[in-house]
Amino acid sequence: MVVTGTDTGVGKTVVTAAVAAAAQAAGLRVAMVKPGQTGTVTGEPSDADVVTRLADPATVRTIASYPEPLAPLAAARVAAAEPLELYAAVDAVREEADKHDLVLVEGAGGLLVPMGLRPSGEPWTIADLAVSLGAPAVVVSRAGLGTLNHTALTLEALDRRAVPAGVVLGAWPAEPELVHWANLSELVPTMVGAVPDGAGTLEPGVFRRSAPGWLTPALYGVLDDWRAWADETS
Repeated sequence: MVVTGTDTGVGKTVVTAAVAAAAQAAGLRVAMVKPGQTGTVTGEPSDADVVTRLADPATVRTIASYPEPLAPLAAARVAAAEPLELYAAVDAVREEADKHDLVLVEGAGGLLVPMGLRPSGEPWTIADLAVSLGAPAVVVSRAGLGTLNHTALTLEALDRRAVPAGVVLGAWPAEPELVHWANLSELVPTMVGAVPDGAGTLEPGVFRRSAPGWLTPALYGVLDDWRAWADETS
């Protein structure tokens, strides 16, 4: 399962951790694979570090890392490093799939960010990786203004590639405003989860116990009634 987003900073890593936690609570053996990690020069915890802290899946693996906080292909070029090759990423994910019930592949930025190069020398994206793997996608979206357009564009790009996809709101605010409720009503038909804002700061035990309640059964959670969820949230 590929976890992508409408943009950078939308909550992909915390959503990846939430799906991992819910799947493990359901009895699955889970791996998380990060094809391209950038920004290691900043000293911030990597996405793999965050997922390990919050969900502690059986395996957490980063294929390629680059210092600068740029798109992976650009970061590789700036560092004069070898770009990640598409089929090396495919092989790495399939290797983990042979040993796990679920492999979560977290992208970088949005769906069409250049991740590396094909053998032909052409750039590839997380959308291309999903197609190569035959994997469904989770699209992590913002809750606020602008999300309807960004989400529709991302879903359309996946649909054109015949990649099944569902939407998770990456940071549902503690005090939602009219725009958030209006967006929710539009997105509910495609939604498979909503993670509360600040979930990544929770104590890991609390995070793991709570995660199934943020996700629908499509993502191994127990959320099955959006109306009841909205009533509780409000």
